[in-house]
Amino acid sequence: MSACATKVPEVVVVKKPVVVAPVIVQKPSWRESTLLEFHDEWRGTPYRLGGLSKKGVDCSGMVYLAYKDIVGQYLPRTVMGQKILGQEIKRHELEIGDLVFFKVNPRVQHVGIYVGDNNFLHASTKKGVKISSLNNVYWAPRFWTAKRLEDVDLYPREPS
Repeated sequence: MSACATKVPEVVVVKKPVVVAPVIVQKPSWRESTLLEFHDEWRGTPYRLGGLSKKGVDCSGMVYLAYKDIVGQYLPRTVMGQKILGQEIKRHELEIGDLVFFKVNPRVQHVGIYVGDNNFLHASTKKGVKISSLNNVYWAPRFWTAKRLEDVDLYPREPS
């Protein structure tokens, strides 16, 4: 199985409210070459649940880092936090930079970034950061939804 082990979100109690002003951004201008450069830099980085470094990264962490490094904006850190953003689009409407979501089983979801030509960049549990086909026999039946992040509230810096 090659998926992010995101489970039902835990309830977190915050003692002191944190206020971070979001900004409205236009659709990011992703380029296939920029995503491929990111892939070259991170290719093979092993999967690690909760990871955000070259020592290991999970699927939503990889998306978080790509968005931060390429676009300069911060997304939520979890699959479900990322899934609630943006406008839902159909698979045939995918454009480079759109987020693609998969339902591995009822409790495990996975996310990646569309890079064009029916391929997406993601963090695989077995092979680390890699590019896979949406038509892959494993991923095709697990495709859940896709989101385009334009005109959404994003953070210009890391939320505290």
